[in-house]
This record gives sequence, structure tokens and C-alpha cells, in this order.
Amino acid sequence: MFGIKFIRFDTTKHVVLYKNGKIKMEGRGLSFFYYAPNSSIAAIPVGSNDVQFIFNELTVDFQTISIQGQITYKIENPKQLAEYLDFTVDHNGEYKTNELEKLHQRLINEAQTATSAFVQSLELKQAVRSAKKIEENITAGLKTSKAVQLLGIEPLSINVIAVKPDPKTEKALEAATRESLQKEADLAVYNRRQFSVEQERIIKETELSTEIAIEEKKRQISEKKMETDVLNAENERKLREMRINADISVDTIKMEGDIKKEENNKLIRKLKVETEIAVEEQRTLLVNMSVANKKKEADAKGYEIEVTLQPYKNIDWKVLSAISGDSNNPANQMGLAFREMAENAQKIGTLNITPDLLQTIVQQQR
Repeated sequence: MFGIKFIRFDTTKHVVLYKNGKIKMEGRGLSFFYYAPNSSIAAIPVGSNDVQFIFNELTVDFQTISIQGQITYKIENPKQLAEYLDFTVDHNGEYKTNELEKLHQRLINEAQTATSAFVQSLELKQAVRSAKKIEENITAGLKTSKAVQLLGIEPLSINVIAVKPDPKTEKALEAATRESLQKEADLAVYNRRQFSVEQERIIKETELSTEIAIEEKKRQISEKKMETDVLNAENERKLREMRINADISVDTIKMEGDIKKEENNKLIRKLKVETEIAVEEQRTLLVNMSVANKKKEADAKGYEIEVTLQPYKNIDWKVLSAISGDSNNPANQMGLAFREMAENAQKIGTLNITPDLLQTIVQQQR
């Protein structure tokens, strides 16, 4: 209304308000009212920006390569940049001209200029493998470029993403590389086989060396065993000699002991015999004395019985039987009767003795 406008900017833009050709206000992230008929506004982006680039270069062997990468920068002096490029915006904050595209193209041109001399000194294969060095050359070229310094721009980082040859050349390189790789693969197979053969030889030599060492150890063990056997035999011989000497000493002592023992045994047997003889002589003497005493006792008893029975010697047995204590015993009487009948048997014709009579006599005796 009446030419008065309101506009607002974010903090990534440095705003310069010109009124009647003079700077009225400047700063980042401003918002203000202005009178449009006599005012103009420049908004310079001060945040970091990325520029994608791709350009072609020719190598020393006349092969074309394409270099692709990215430049990251920021506007260090926006007021200085506004003097060289038109960043004027309308009342809606839209740029009237696309000055950023011009800025980006200038940066790409400076990068290509910094790269050109280096790439032209390289062969194709070297250039394809020199992305890092190309990146370093672009960085150094931008930082030393007067045009970049006049624009108030500070390069932050440069990244070379790819360095590629022409597609046909790339296929040829791939074929050559493929063949080279195949040769390397064949060489690797050959080396592997050769290494395997060498390892087999080393293994066989090691096995033979091991067998030789084992045989040497066996020989040493055998010799050591023989030495040990000889030493053991010598020790056995010495032990046998010591045992023989000890046995001789023991046998001598034993023989002396046996002789003394035999002499003692003879003496003991002699003493035993003499003792037995003495005992037997004493026993014989005792037996003779006992027999003589018994004979004397028997003679004494016989004499006593003879003297005692002398008065009865001439007496009739019948009288003796009568005077004995059993004269009233019927059995004795029967016995006497049978005795008299026996004495006068020639005079007896027939004699009957009943069993009852004998049973009665036997029962009376019981």
C-alpha cells in the first residue's frame, strides 16, 4: 500500500538494503518495512553451498578423460560479492537473476584451470589413478585464485568422485586389464603350483631330515643302551664277586660254626648217652632191688602161708569143709555130695538129676 512493503529473510542470508543508491541497512536474518519505489534489496546466501562439476581433459597420450566431483564453499565476504554479482530480490524475496549459477560456473572454470596442466602431464592410466592428486591440485588452485579471492569466497572442501576415460577407451583398458589380470592369475597359479612343489620338496627334505635325525637318535639310544648294558654287566660281575666273597666268608663262618656245632652235638650226644647209661644203670639197680624185694616179700608170704597151713596139711578135706563157715549151706552140701559120688562113681549104677534141682541150686547161689 502506497509502495510500503514488508519483507523477511532467514539467517542464512546476508541482507543489504539500498535506498537511493546508498546502504541503509545490512545484516543477517533481517525483517523490515521499506519503501519500494526508491529501495533495492540484495540477499547474499552465506551458508555453505555445494557445486557439482564434471569436465573433460586431455592426457599426454591424447586420451580424453572426464573428471567428476564436488566443491563445497561458503561466502566469506557477502558485501564484496554483492559488488560483482547481482543478488537483488523482489518484494517476494525471489532473485531477479540467477547469479548463483554464474558463481558456480566461475568456480568450475577455476577448478578446471587448476587441473588442466596437471592432467596433461599424465598418461591415461596414471590419470585414472590420480583422483587424489587432482583433488589436491583443485584445492590449491581455488585457494590461490585471485578471482575467487575477489569474490570473497572461501573453498571448504573439494572431492573428486571419479576420473573416467572415454567409454571405448575404458572398454579397451578393461580388456587389457582383464588380460593382465588373467596373466597375473595364470602367474599366480604357476607360482602357487611352484610354491606347492617347493613346499613338497621342503616337506620331503624335512621328512628325510627327520628320519635321519630319528635314526641318529636310535643309534645314540642303541649305543647308550649298550653302554648301559656293559655297565650293568660290570656291576653284575662286581656284585657276583662280592656275593661269592661274601658267600665264601659266610660258608667259612658257617662251616666253622657247623664244626663247632657238630662238636657240641657230639659232646651233647655223648653226655646224653652217658646220662642214659647212668639212668639205665640206676633203673637196673632199682629193678633188681625191686625184684629182690618182691622175691623176698613173696618168699616171706609163702613161708607165712606154708607155716599157717602146715597144721591143716594132714587134715581131711571133709573135716575142713565141716569146720568152715559154709557147712550149713545147702548148695555146699550138694557140692560135697556130688564130689563124694564122683569119687565113688564106679559104684553108682544110674543117677538122675532133674533140672529143677539144678535150677534151685543156681538160684540159691545167686
